[in-house]
Amino acid sequence: MSTQQNNRVTIFDTTLRDGEQSPGASLTSAEKLEIARQLARLGVDVIEAGFPAASPDDLEAVRQIAVEIGADDGPTIAGLARAHPRDIDKVWEAVEPAAKPRIHTFIATSDLHLEHKLKMSRSEIVDLTRKMVAHAKSYCADVEFSCEDACRSDPAFLVEVCTAAIEAGAATLNIPDTVGYTSPEEYFELIRRLRAETPDADAVVWSTHCHDDLGMATANSLAGIRAGARQVEVTVNGIGERAGNTSLEEVVMALRTRRQHFGMDTGIDTTQIIRASHMVSSYTGISVPPNKAVVGSNAFAHEAGIHQDGILKHQSTYEIMTPETVGLDRSRLVLGKHSGRHAFRVRLEQLGFELDDKAVSTAFKSFKELADKKKIITDADLEALVADEFFQPEEIFKLVDIQVTCGSPGMPTATVRMTNPEDEERIGVSIGTGPVDAVFQSIDQVIGQPTTLIEYAVHSITEGIDALGNVTVRITDTNDAGRTISGHGADVDIIVASAKAYIAAKNRMMSRSGGVRVAATETNDISTNWESLRMGGNGF
Repeated sequence: MSTQQNNRVTIFDTTLRDGEQSPGASLTSAEKLEIARQLARLGVDVIEAGFPAASPDDLEAVRQIAVEIGADDGPTIAGLARAHPRDIDKVWEAVEPAAKPRIHTFIATSDLHLEHKLKMSRSEIVDLTRKMVAHAKSYCADVEFSCEDACRSDPAFLVEVCTAAIEAGAATLNIPDTVGYTSPEEYFELIRRLRAETPDADAVVWSTHCHDDLGMATANSLAGIRAGARQVEVTVNGIGERAGNTSLEEVVMALRTRRQHFGMDTGIDTTQIIRASHMVSSYTGISVPPNKAVVGSNAFAHEAGIHQDGILKHQSTYEIMTPETVGLDRSRLVLGKHSGRHAFRVRLEQLGFELDDKAVSTAFKSFKELADKKKIITDADLEALVADEFFQPEEIFKLVDIQVTCGSPGMPTATVRMTNPEDEERIGVSIGTGPVDAVFQSIDQVIGQPTTLIEYAVHSITEGIDALGNVTVRITDTNDAGRTISGHGADVDIIVASAKAYIAAKNRMMSRSGGVRVAATETNDISTNWESLRMGGNGF
């Protein structure tokens, strides 16, 4: 049966070689070994573990991978070599311990490279190809040959080079788009032509290796597969020289998701994709863009209300693959200012909150107000919002407005406007040792409830500059020091959150006491006390 007519695509992963050539992506031997283990779990067919001739350390790293990962039931372990005897010897030294070793050698074939880099003629390239493939073949049966800069080479000359490589014993012929220059239509035609015009073309596996300089690496690789290529060279997260390589996750999921179109399978365990992505990102220090296909943080995130509603009704409305297939637990509904009531209610239910229609409406209003202040509302934000909205004590006193002035030099000053049990507005103004102290003193002016602050704690609920802050305070009743009351408040403004927490504690204390008890006055007549505050009583 022809090698080129089956429906199995070999996944050749070069994360540890071409991927490591990304600026700043240098990996230690231990990191390479750990990534190789994950690539084996992923199920890649070939691991190109490095460039052994580059350094003794690289050779040893490749050899270690060959020893520990290259078992009989493991992937093929390959090393890259220039078309030079010394390079090929080094590759064999490194990959020999593997059960399935491969030597991968290459030379440029474009006239541009021949003239300016190699200073060689076409006939010299053909002769060297034949000699170096034969040299590699003397070590092992599995030899791959690559025509560097193939997509800017003369196709007729490529046929000559490929013919020489086959005659010398190459088992795989790789046609790289080294600088990401070609288009899908051009690449399809090049692979088709080479397979049609090269003698014994069906005796070898044709391979793609596409770079992403024009953003077409995945499209070009898929075009090559449609033209008959049965190996695709990829990297995790698409890392690599300049703009990177073809992304493993994109090709694999494209073949899986559009199987009826391509008619191809891979041996990849797709549930390991996310784990591999995170590992490579962590070890290389190259972050994955949030909008990166398949593995980006937004790949299965939905914010628009219409999209969220569709996903909740039927997942396939806006997802062409399930997050579970790549190793994620589930789709993430990102709640933001564009989110609708349906998605909001469903997420609350998923978090364990059972609210009636009225409560949902109230919470949704607060959610929209919060969404105007921060871009993304997390689960922690929602929990804090609901707790702040529905699990607070009766609002005997309510915060209306707050203004704080502080800095150095200067005196921290706070002004609070609140409503009393009769829904009358009152204002408190105070100077404190800091902005929070000034706020608390101003609240004390308005409420007049004698308390002592014993604890103040601030927690960031979420990450980022727009994080929702949660403040917890604990106070004691001055007239009953044995009783401690707590209160909490949440807001993107930590001063506002502090005021909410302090007022909540005061309200809880008054609720438990059976009403307002005025301090520092001669009377319990609340109206009299309000007037004294308005006129400047209690130190104002």
